Amino acid sequence: MKKLLTALAACAAFSAQAETLNVAATPVPHAEILEFVKPALAKEGVELKVRVFTDYVQPNLQVQQGNLDANFFQHQPYLDEFNASRKTELVSVAGVHVEPFGAYSSKIKSLDELPQGAIVAIPNDATNGGRALLLLQKAGVIKLKPDAGILATPKDIVENPKGIKVRELEAATLPRVLSQVDLALINTNYALEAKLNPTQDALAIEGSDSPYVNILVTRADNKDAEAVQKLVKALHSAEVKQFIEEKYKGAVVPAF
Repeated sequence: MKKLLTALAACAAFSAQAETLNVAATPVPHAEILEFVKPALAKEGVELKVRVFTDYVQPNLQVQQGNLDANFFQHQPYLDEFNASRKTELVSVAGVHVEPFGAYSSKIKSLDELPQGAIVAIPNDATNGGRALLLLQKAGVIKLKPDAGILATPKDIVENPKGIKVRELEAATLPRVLSQVDLALINTNYALEAKLNPTQDALAIEGSDSPYVNILVTRADNKDAEAVQKLVKALHSAEVKQFIEEKYKGAVVPAF
């Protein structure tokens, strides 16, 4: 009985000392990766609570407002544009993985089959919209102004031999409109949620050298917090690298 009481007291002491870390994430693969590291963080005295979001705005606003400690869903170009447009002061604390961006269709099997006047849907946020247009340029579908860069818009298209019509829609809705358009440029997290396999189903896809590394983000005054740094260490572990490689088979690529 004495040993049992001692063990219970030890557990109670650990629970009292455990620090809670609330992190926002989109469902796939971000929340899945965070769920994977929960046991490792628990051993370090950190109780990780994952708050799942399906949009790209609230996770940043909630962290900025102090309602959540960090988020994991975006890449640096998106964060830079968000900070500039929303006057937020969020910072990256770690790069974790790349999700090669892809072009999908339920109507054609190759971009060579893209019809004249095709309807092409892309994300309506500045960085992912630009990313989609750059991929279309890389695939030879369009040509952009030389200085268009990562914030390219449809207005920057200077050559459009197939006369495609670009429709800008919220990123999360793109898998749902796939049957209504000729081509959709979809972020890999939403593609995976829709049971699309980027390495098999995408008609065009970024290489693993994509600069759009998905990052762990927090407030500037929180970046050196012990719990946040423990999460960084867990996300950069060999176990997480193996988990990503085995589970996503190239659809998500470790960036550390």
